[in-house]
Amino acid sequence: MASVASQVVLHPVTTHSLKVLSTTIGRDKLYRAIQYFARFFAWLLLSRGYKVQAARWNALKSHLALGRKLMRLGKFMENAQGVLKALNTHGDPGERITAIGRQIGYLGYLSLDNIVWANSIKFFNLMPSTAQKINKRSAQFWFTGIVFSIAHGLLRAGRLANEVKKLQSQTLGEKSLETERDLKLQHLQVAREAVRYQFIIDILDVWIPATNIGLVNFNDGILGIFGLITSLMALRQQWLK
Repeated sequence: MASVASQVVLHPVTTHSLKVLSTTIGRDKLYRAIQYFARFFAWLLLSRGYKVQAARWNALKSHLALGRKLMRLGKFMENAQGVLKALNTHGDPGERITAIGRQIGYLGYLSLDNIVWANSIKFFNLMPSTAQKINKRSAQFWFTGIVFSIAHGLLRAGRLANEVKKLQSQTLGEKSLETERDLKLQHLQVAREAVRYQFIIDILDVWIPATNIGLVNFNDGILGIFGLITSLMALRQQWLK
């Protein structure tokens, strides 16, 4: 029995899991996955009339959401740096503009998210109407950031596709040049896969703030599934890192 326990505890998967969860991003993505599963499951229970059980899962969802807000305190500074870096980069104007827009969107969202958290724990005592306005404005910034991220992904995907076609159309005589071209193509394919992966995450996540600000009216079941999928995809990225 002790041998089995030691094999489980010292297994490489366990070790790697601990490394992922020792990072703030790793823990956040795991908590987010549980939060959105709880959102979906509470909706499912409520739709079947299990109000007491649904309340338990709703409480879990709410407390995980509040805990994640604490983990994001000050994170908006990363986006502030991202804005300055994007302003100083050179390249495709469309990609540059959408990168700036994405960072500004997330900067506004995370800045207001800190105020929402402070009000939730009663550190600030905002009027209910003011708190509601800040919540909605935060969701609007989140929505804007994701829309710019989607646009950025589409523009970058188009540019990378053109670069791949250009390289593939080249006829090279020397073997060393062909090897160099194949290496460039490999790097471009990796970049294209990363863009596609992020595009899927964005295209699912965008409906969450879109619902919060009233653009669409998806129920908690749909949003819970979308959030769970994107959380697991983001956790997979962290796992591979």
